Amino acid sequence: MTNAAVHLEGQQHPLQTHMHDALASGVAHTKGQQHPIKLYLVVWGWLFVLSTCSYLVDYFGLHGYLRWSLILLFMVLKAGLIVAVFMHMAWERLALAYAILLPPILVLVFVAIMVLESDYTHLLRVIFFAPTV
Repeated sequence: MTNAAVHLEGQQHPLQTHMHDALASGVAHTKGQQHPIKLYLVVWGWLFVLSTCSYLVDYFGLHGYLRWSLILLFMVLKAGLIVAVFMHMAWERLALAYAILLPPILVLVFVAIMVLESDYTHLLRVIFFAPTV
């Protein structure tokens, strides 16, 4: 019985050593993932600047395509900063970034195609379904 206990104790020791090493590297890995506070402050500053610019578009009373282009540009820039830094996408693997970012981009492409096709579809409906006088 004593020899079995010594034998089991000898088998657990390398496992415990491996677990200790894994935990120690996990702690070191966690410390390596922290980002400096300066990065977050700079991003918050840029978000403030972009939000101010978006507000100024309305304040100066811009109209038409210029207004909507600027609003969409500022919106996309702010969303990109938030996704890249606060959602940590800038540090993810490329495959994961594609898996998360590619579907919304494709949806926007398909919406743009539908917008371009809408004039043609409307024209056909006006021609063929117009009431005859």
